[in-house]
Amino acid sequence: MKSSKREIQSRVHKMPLLRFVDQTLTSFAGLIVFQPLLSKLELKSRLRSCFSHLSSASIFGHHFVVLLLVVHLILGFRRLRDVQYYKDDPLVKRILGLNKLPDVATISRALADADQMSVTKARELCRSLVLERLRKLELARITLDFDGSVLSTSRKAEGTAVGFNKKKKGARSYYPLFCTLAQTGQVFDFHHRPGNVHDSNGAPAFILACISIIRREMPWVTIEARLDSAFFSDEVVTLLDEAGVKFTISVPFERFAELKKMVEAHKRWKAIDSTWSFFENSWKPKVWGKRFRFVFIRQESSIINREPIQLDLFVPHEYGFEFKVVVTNRRGSAKKVLLYHNGRGSQENVFGELKSQTQMGYIAVRHLHGNQIYMIAAILAHNLNRELQMATTPAARGTTVRRAPLWSFVELATLRHRLLQRAGRLTHPSNRLTLTMGANEAVKVELLRFLEGLEKAA
Repeated sequence: MKSSKREIQSRVHKMPLLRFVDQTLTSFAGLIVFQPLLSKLELKSRLRSCFSHLSSASIFGHHFVVLLLVVHLILGFRRLRDVQYYKDDPLVKRILGLNKLPDVATISRALADADQMSVTKARELCRSLVLERLRKLELARITLDFDGSVLSTSRKAEGTAVGFNKKKKGARSYYPLFCTLAQTGQVFDFHHRPGNVHDSNGAPAFILACISIIRREMPWVTIEARLDSAFFSDEVVTLLDEAGVKFTISVPFERFAELKKMVEAHKRWKAIDSTWSFFENSWKPKVWGKRFRFVFIRQESSIINREPIQLDLFVPHEYGFEFKVVVTNRRGSAKKVLLYHNGRGSQENVFGELKSQTQMGYIAVRHLHGNQIYMIAAILAHNLNRELQMATTPAARGTTVRRAPLWSFVELATLRHRLLQRAGRLTHPSNRLTLTMGANEAVKVELLRFLEGLEKAA
């Protein structure tokens, strides 16, 4: 039906009178979808056990503070002081099980009270939540990606150090090493480090620990791993091979002059497609005890190399081509090895979401363990978003060569804009608690889909 101009347009002349009164209004009505999820996972009681060894004079237990931080980050807030902007929100208080939210000083003290045991138990909780999802999926294989990410700060926080930082030179930072799961896009575990260590610092023990935990909990599963050139060493390669893990690792040209000679001496490259070509060799550095499969890959490129000329001493240079080498114990064609290894780029998307949407890069306090707890809250917020979608939506695809996530995940920022940031009113008609929202059909359909999906999954 066609509408007239008078029916569509309206004149605006005056500003409305502003009034601020106490009412049971919420700005985050869509947050209701997380209430059954948090209840189903028993997150509050499990967080309580993480801090049961700490004694506190505060009325608010440490588990309430950490759960508040998880909700705080899901809602898109960053600084601790931002709590004051929703401290009266009735739905936030209801989901947390509180009649009053803690103030900024209470949150800061709770983070300052955290110790190493608290961090250890919270890491165990993160791992257990991810393992529960993996057991439900009954996957035949699990792909682990390992890499570090810099968390910079302008303040002097405990445990930070000045290290290599492209974006913020001279800034103090942490440099944790993460283990993420390709199939679900969740963070499985992390190894916290200061910002002045090499990428591989503590990596062998951390990698072995992650593999051992998954193998103990899911002995039937095939474990795969992908790593960049910073982790290339005899120790890591031998560790993965002896553990029965199928791996691919980028090889640094700068450490082995022989690799450049092998590339430049090879004249007949086998085509993978119109862009990629390869040859492979069974090779080992002189000090290694065992040979492995090295796949040499050449990619056509029109990008001019603008790197310092000194690197040409180590890196093969040929106009119109870029080169890389991957070491692996996987069988199969070079094309499958290349696609599988290049799939690890999805981990950068996970880091991007963690920093931009759950504020993992923010250094909240000056205490080391407090900052680790804040980072765990950010990881939990990210993982809960993925868990919500996996529990209520069927998988979009099966296992691909690149090991793409099985679901087409909606980012947390998108979920906030579409669903969470919706006005609502809590009332008690006929003595029954009711959340009333605007009659937007898209919001209604999406909200009910999540709630019905969680009810079926319970």
